[in-house]
Amino acid sequence: MSKNWWGGMFPGGQPWAAFGWAPGAPRFFEAGEVRMAILSLLSEGPKHGYQLMKEMSERSGGLYKASAGSVYPTLQQLEDEDLVTSDQQGGKRVYRITAAGRRELQKDPERVSRIWKRAESWEDWGQCWNPDSALVFHTIGGVARASVHAIRRVGPEPVRNILERVRKELEDL
Repeated sequence: MSKNWWGGMFPGGQPWAAFGWAPGAPRFFEAGEVRMAILSLLSEGPKHGYQLMKEMSERSGGLYKASAGSVYPTLQQLEDEDLVTSDQQGGKRVYRITAAGRRELQKDPERVSRIWKRAESWEDWGQCWNPDSALVFHTIGGVARASVHAIRRVGPEPVRNILERVRKELEDL
């Protein structure tokens, strides 16, 4: 049996990818996606940098934290390319998408859609993480460990059935 026997069984070839995280998993934003996300957000209306960072965080359920070190240089680059403009309002620099920025955004609408669909899936997990959820991590780990041991003894189907019943009961709470 190969070292990576689980390769074809899990999304991304990693057991933890099913939970939205795995060693070596892709970052939230791939190359060029921060700029597309910013253009997309600005197409909804003018915003200052902090608003953009906050919106990206909210759309990922707080799991992605946009940094000033990624947002402001990207805004400057977009401004240099005449895809956005900015002006000072109330002591803050407010950014607006230009017609050229809208054309850039429309070049690959599927890419923008994929970005926000990914954000929605992260948001689902982000909604789950809070101090109370940490209280059950040890128990969840024990259930996972017991499940793997039971699979060795009786096979996957009975274990899957039990876990599916538990999942449904928890969703019904």
